[in-house]
Amino acid sequence: MFSEIISLECYNTFLVVMAAIALVVFVALYFVEAGYGYLFNPKFGFPVPNKVGWVLMECPVFIAMAILWWLSPVKFETAPLLLFIIFQTHYFQRSFIFPMLIRGNSKMPVGIMLMGMVFNTLNAIMQGGWIFYYGPEMGYYDDWMSKPYIYIGVAIFLFGFITNLHSDYIIRNLRKPGDTKHYIPKGGMFRYVSSANYFGEFMEWVGFAIASWSWAGAVFAWWTFANLGPRSASLYKRYEREFGEEFTSLNRKRIIPFIY
Repeated sequence: MFSEIISLECYNTFLVVMAAIALVVFVALYFVEAGYGYLFNPKFGFPVPNKVGWVLMECPVFIAMAILWWLSPVKFETAPLLLFIIFQTHYFQRSFIFPMLIRGNSKMPVGIMLMGMVFNTLNAIMQGGWIFYYGPEMGYYDDWMSKPYIYIGVAIFLFGFITNLHSDYIIRNLRKPGDTKHYIPKGGMFRYVSSANYFGEFMEWVGFAIASWSWAGAVFAWWTFANLGPRSASLYKRYEREFGEEFTSLNRKRIIPFIY
């Protein structure tokens, strides 16, 4: 059904275009900070409550991926089902659990929320299109469980997922109720990078790309770094300005331990 609506040639062109846009985003974000969270900037639109913004931004990919899976003729085959489960595990947590754990009354610009909704919907088409339609139609996932990709990829994904959850927990507990000061996160992977939560998320999608061994997964991993790499650099500069030697003496990298 999916491949009857969008040909494989169009789908491959779509992947190339998405990869090229990610490059533009990667470069642009070194000059224009994405203004949400610690870097909140009202020029990206009127503010909405962070909890609402996160739910509306992240849930489209969870819903769209579920629809594509349910309509697929291979929805209960082992490899596509496993890839679906690990993908949805992240987005269930990010869409419905993470927002409820946010403390305080922080805001998100509506422009950031809308851009996230658009990308997440397109990403569901990228990942779901390959995993549930194009890949199986070509027999790509036949005997997939006998190959190393799935096991290596799932292990890396789980490492990233746990790192991301633990780093978010550290950030969430930096302040006591009523406190509005900023603090340097410490512990866990924050020993090595200033944006350990982003490192964890990047590892998740590197693992997913390996598990699916697909260009769609690779484009998503590239998009993740194109978004989070420059943001980690902006956060690093903000920490330097705000904390000075207290921060720089920690000798952390930005997002990739020992490298960047």
